[in-house]
Amino acid sequence: MPRSVPPELEPWIEQLAPALGLTAEEVPTNLLLGLTGQVAHGVTRPAAPVTTYLMGLAVAAGISPQEATRLVKHELAAWEETHPQEDDA
Repeated sequence: MPRSVPPELEPWIEQLAPALGLTAEEVPTNLLLGLTGQVAHGVTRPAAPVTTYLMGLAVAAGISPQEATRLVKHELAAWEETHPQEDDA
């Protein structure tokens, strides 16, 4: 299920993307919002923007956003196995 996108986000992407040499259509908004939410809750909130940055570097190096997402989800699952949340303990 796609996440609800705040109304300010799309205009921000439409403004920022061209400044960075991209088009708004190149930004997988729902994919990023969903994944960063999982990372924020599975690791820690500050891990979400850092993860997004690392994914951006990987995509710039030639990995597709979908493959980068798959790899992050794999690593997140491994993290959660070795770092149980306090609620899970």
